[in-house]
Amino acid sequence: MTVTPEATIADARERIDALDDRIIGLIQERMAVSAVVQQTRIASGGRRVHLAREMEILGRYREALGKPGTPLAMTLLELCRGRI
Repeated sequence: MTVTPEATIADARERIDALDDRIIGLIQERMAVSAVVQQTRIASGGRRVHLAREMEILGRYREALGKPGTPLAMTLLELCRGRI
C-alpha cells in the first residue's frame, strides 16, 4: 500500500493540530501558575514583576531554541504577567 503525499500531509497536520492544542493548554496552565506567583509576591510586599527571573527565562528559551526563542519567551512572559 502506497501512502500519498496528500495523506502524509493530512496526517502531519492532524499531529500539528494536536500538538498546538497541548501547547495552548500548557500556556494556559503556565498563566495560572504565574498568577499565583504574582499574587503571592504582591501580598508579601514584593513587586509584580521579577526582572532577574524574566532574564533567566529569556536565556533559557534562547539557549534551547536559538535567536527566535527570545521573542517567543517575551510573548509568553507578556501573556503571563501582562505588559510592563
